Amino acid sequence: MRFVLLGSFIAAAICALGACTSPPPETGPLPAADAPLMLEPGDVVRTQIWHEKEMSDTFKVDERGRLTLPLVGVVNAAGRPWEPLHDSLIAEYDKQLRNPSIILTPMRRVQVLGEVTKPGQYLADPTLSLAGLVALAGGATPNGDLHRVRVVRDGRIIVNSASVESLLLRAQVHSGDQIFVDRRSWLERNGAIASSTLLSAAGILITILHR
Repeated sequence: MRFVLLGSFIAAAICALGACTSPPPETGPLPAADAPLMLEPGDVVRTQIWHEKEMSDTFKVDERGRLTLPLVGVVNAAGRPWEPLHDSLIAEYDKQLRNPSIILTPMRRVQVLGEVTKPGQYLADPTLSLAGLVALAGGATPNGDLHRVRVVRDGRIIVNSASVESLLLRAQVHSGDQIFVDRRSWLERNGAIASSTLLSAAGILITILHR
């Protein structure tokens, strides 16, 4: 009877250990970025114009969806598919510059926070995956849990937890999004100590039952 109780104790402890270390269920993964890319208020356009350093900079789409660029002026940018907008901007620069070499890059402004090496705000390619965003911030710290990644948009959690696999998928991030990498549980961070303690407790219990 005593050994049955001992076996039950060890089995329960192992089950508890497994429950604490298993990843949480995935909820609400970000959709694939199949829709055409469109600029939004808060987005940034990075311009790189050869031999025109004073015009090579980042320019923000304001709250009314307007983008102001040197030589081009004010453009209603929000809600317009990026590819035709890009072509029209290049055409405007062609009118103002001789044989221009221009690169226009749309960027989202996002915050990567929590258990990452370099938390902060980043300019990110809109098609960058969650894994890519975490990488921008130097990757997860040793205490970071890539099974527990949250995305907050406008104060609302749109992704509560994401698996490592889903981090590699393309994601539709928006300017102002906050990506949080949560901390691993105490048991996950101290698994070796917990296992050693469990074995020691089992050994003590065996000794007591043998008396």
